[in-house]
Amino acid sequence: MIFASITFLFYFLPITLVIYYMVPNKLKNIILLIASLLFYFYGEPKYVWLMISSIIITYIFGILIDKYKKQSKLFLIVSIVTIVGLLMYFKYINFIIENINSIVSNKIHFIYIALPIGISFYIFQMVSYLIDVYRGEAKVQKNILKVAMYISLFPQLIAGPIVRYTTIEEQIEKRNYTIEKFSLGVRRFIIGLGKKVLIADVLGELNTILLGSNETSILYYWLYAISGMLQIYFDFSGYSDMAIGLGKMLGFEFLENFNYPYIATSITDFWRRWHISLSTWFRDYVYIPLGGNKVSNIKWLRNLLIVWILTGLWHGAAWNFVIWGLYFGILLIIEKIFLGKILKKTPKILARIYTLLIVMISFIIFNGDNVTIISQNIGGLFGVNNISFVSKESLYYLKSYFIIILISIIGSTPILKNIASTKKIHKFINCIEPIFLLFILIISTSYIIDGSFSPFLYFRF
Repeated sequence: MIFASITFLFYFLPITLVIYYMVPNKLKNIILLIASLLFYFYGEPKYVWLMISSIIITYIFGILIDKYKKQSKLFLIVSIVTIVGLLMYFKYINFIIENINSIVSNKIHFIYIALPIGISFYIFQMVSYLIDVYRGEAKVQKNILKVAMYISLFPQLIAGPIVRYTTIEEQIEKRNYTIEKFSLGVRRFIIGLGKKVLIADVLGELNTILLGSNETSILYYWLYAISGMLQIYFDFSGYSDMAIGLGKMLGFEFLENFNYPYIATSITDFWRRWHISLSTWFRDYVYIPLGGNKVSNIKWLRNLLIVWILTGLWHGAAWNFVIWGLYFGILLIIEKIFLGKILKKTPKILARIYTLLIVMISFIIFNGDNVTIISQNIGGLFGVNNISFVSKESLYYLKSYFIIILISIIGSTPILKNIASTKKIHKFINCIEPIFLLFILIISTSYIIDGSFSPFLYFRF
C-alpha cells in the first residue's frame, strides 16, 4: 500500500484515524501496531514473518544487552550481525554472487528472491535502538508490543525518515493530541501528496519519454539531468512530508529529513540538508565509532571512504551506487582539505552553481545502469561527440514541460516560504490556505484515479 493511492487515502487512513481516536489512550499503541502490520501485509504479505522475526530478535537482544552488562558487547555484536545479515541476504546476495561469478569459473546460481519493501529503513531503526540501549542513551523497552509499534509504525515504515528510538521514546509512552497539531499534520500530508503526484510524477513522465527517445542534443541531456534531479527531490521529500504529517495526526513529532538541499553552497552543506536521517545515522553509528576525524589523516580518509561506500551500497546492490558513494566521499574529502575554505570566500551564487552541477551529475550516476550510459549522459551535457545544441524534439519537450520545471525549481527553494512569512502576505495566506489545500487534494486525487502516478522511488531501497 502506498500513500498516494485511493485505498490508503479513502479507506485505510480514515478508518485507522477514527478507531485510533475512539479508543482510550492505553489502547492507541495496540491499534497503531495492528494498523501498521496490516499496512505492511497489504503490500508485502509474504514478508510479514521477516518483520515480526526481526522485531522479536531486536526485543530479546535489547533485554539481554541491558540485563547482562558484562556480556552486553557480545550480545550487541551477535544481534547486529543477525539483523544486518538478513539485510545482506535479501538485498545483496545476488550482487555478491554476480561479482564472485565474474572472478571464478565455477558459476554460482542466483537466488531468486524479492527485496522486502522498506527493509533498509526498518533494519537501520533496529540497529540504532540496540546500539543506543548498549550505550545507555535509551532505556530498554520491556514491552514487546511497544518495540513492535516503534519498528513497524506505518507512516515511516516503507521509505523513512529513519526514526530513532531516542526521538520518540517518550512519545511512545505519552503523546499530545491537539486540533492544531492534527490540522498541521493534514496540511503537511497534503503538501507532500501534491509534491509527489503533481510534480514528481509529472517530471517522471518527462524522464520516461526522454529515456525512450533517440535524441542526442545537448538540450536533451540537460533536460534529462535537471528533471531527474528535481524528480527525486520532490518524490522523496514529498514522502517525508507525508510521513511527518501522518506522524502529527497520530501525535508523534518526527525530525525533518530535508532542508532545501538545492540551495546548498557546498557538498558538505548539501549532505546536512539532504536525507538528514540517513546522513546523521551513518555519522553517529559508523563514522564516529570508527574514530571520526579524531584520528590520523590516513585513518580519517579511511573512515570517510568506508562511510560513503556504505552509503552508496545502502541505496542499492549495484556498482553505480558504489561509484555514487565514492564520488561524494572523494568530493567531501577535497572540500575538507582545501576546497571548503575557497567556497566560503566564493560568492554564494557561484558556490550554489558548483553544488548543483556536482549534485546533478551525481544523480546521473545514481540512475545509470552501467558505465557506458553514465558516461554518455554526463558527456552529453558538455557536447561530447559533437552533438547538436538543440533539436526540434528537445525544444518541444522543453516548451511542454517548462512550467512544471519552473514550478519545481522555485518550489525547491525557500522563496515562497519567505514571501508567505511576511506579515501582510501571511494574513492573506491564512485565509486562502484551506481552499488551496483542498484544491491540491482534489487535483492529486484526480491524477491518482486517472492512474497518472507511480510508486515512490525510494521504495526499492
